[in-house]
Amino acid sequence: MVRITLTGDTRKALAQRLRQAYAAHATRLTRRIHALLWLGDGKSVDEVSEYFDLGEQTVRDWLHAFILRGIASLHYCSPTGRPPKLTESQQKTLRGLVAAGPEAAGYESACWSSAMVADLIKLRFQVDYNPRYVSHLLRALGFSFQKARFTTDHLNDGEAILWLEETWPEILRLAQAKQAVILFGDEASFAQWGSLSYTWAPMGIQPTVKTSGIRKAYRVFGLLDCFGGKLYHRGLDGKFNSESYAEFLGWALTQAAGQIILIQDNAPYHTSGKLQTFFTDHSDRLTVYQLPPYSPDLNAIEKLWKKVKKEATHLHYFPQFADLVSKVDTTLAKLAKLSDELTALAGEYREWLPAAA
Repeated sequence: MVRITLTGDTRKALAQRLRQAYAAHATRLTRRIHALLWLGDGKSVDEVSEYFDLGEQTVRDWLHAFILRGIASLHYCSPTGRPPKLTESQQKTLRGLVAAGPEAAGYESACWSSAMVADLIKLRFQVDYNPRYVSHLLRALGFSFQKARFTTDHLNDGEAILWLEETWPEILRLAQAKQAVILFGDEASFAQWGSLSYTWAPMGIQPTVKTSGIRKAYRVFGLLDCFGGKLYHRGLDGKFNSESYAEFLGWALTQAAGQIILIQDNAPYHTSGKLQTFFTDHSDRLTVYQLPPYSPDLNAIEKLWKKVKKEATHLHYFPQFADLVSKVDTTLAKLAKLSDELTALAGEYREWLPAAA
């Protein structure tokens, strides 16, 4: 059985390539790099193939390619084929039209369909595409079929930009001066009745998922150090409030050493009088920054909650509350060990790292 040992430089190179893959939304490549990292940690081929739901031969091929060509093996070439009907300039224009939405293009619906995009291409570029092919074209242009999300009309883009351009560099400089860790804090609820998501299914047959219908949720506090690749989390029996949040932060102070910079949103119990007293009492170690109002995208730990829900609750059935708790806790424990995946959640914040110097 072939096994590999990764040097420090090789791990750094893999981590850098992993960040690039996440930024490019190259799902297949991120899974390949994670598989190699697991193999480098001593996992066997069958363990890696089972965890990542891959064929054992696929894992062996990736391993052998990496042994032969190293980092250079972590690239996928675009398949050859007949040239596209749209020119590069037309494809660029099409990307902008699709990104702007159907209504901006003159359609009544706000949801793109393959047939609508094919119609748009015909009207704007006099090029015929079969609607069945349009989905492949859109993927090649960097689009994917996604479920939309709501965003509040209270959002202030100016405040978000100000946070990234001024507050975040200030935090980095302070963290460097104090040798402090930066923790993104938040909480999440996981419903026992489950959660729905997209999945592949036979055409014309909508997938169904059993549900207990019990209106109960498992609540979890979390702190994410996405630069150090660490996660601190605790489940909660009661409610999210000032007392439970202060208790969680007190516990976290015993787990993380040294100076801490806490970044949190503006939930009422995050900024209550009780918490202000707590922050004052622990000001020798704890510095707190508030995110701009209505800006969940600026909180790196929000991406972690999405990962947990995707893996632990989407399309799952929990007949007993204990089943939900076990699934969520197991998923969090697993993610807590994947430091490379946690550091990748820093996303756009990494672009501002030079500002700390």
